[in-house]
Amino acid sequence: MTRTDLAPPTETTLILRQLTAAVERLAAAPTAAELELKCFTPEEAAAILGKTPNWVVEAIQDGRVPHTYVGKSPRMTATHIRWVQAQGERVPNQYAKPLAKTPAPVAA
Repeated sequence: MTRTDLAPPTETTLILRQLTAAVERLAAAPTAAELELKCFTPEEAAAILGKTPNWVVEAIQDGRVPHTYVGKSPRMTATHIRWVQAQGERVPNQYAKPLAKTPAPVAA
């Protein structure tokens, strides 16, 4: 241990520690390829879809959403989750009324 180890950290030292921690978090984050191969549990899939885990489990049991099994455990891949998201998309038909344009707020 040296005297510099006992000195209070400087602003530069604190910034370097924060930067190092941020880079380490980025390096530990899964890549896109890893996420494509990952099988998500119903709880993880529910968090991504914005649903409850119970909704995901019931949808899997009813056969309403695509899924796979790893052993006896139901799982959803990234492709399955994208399918569920795409099925919820609704495009307005050609006869729909256009949205009314609201005037821009005036800055005070």
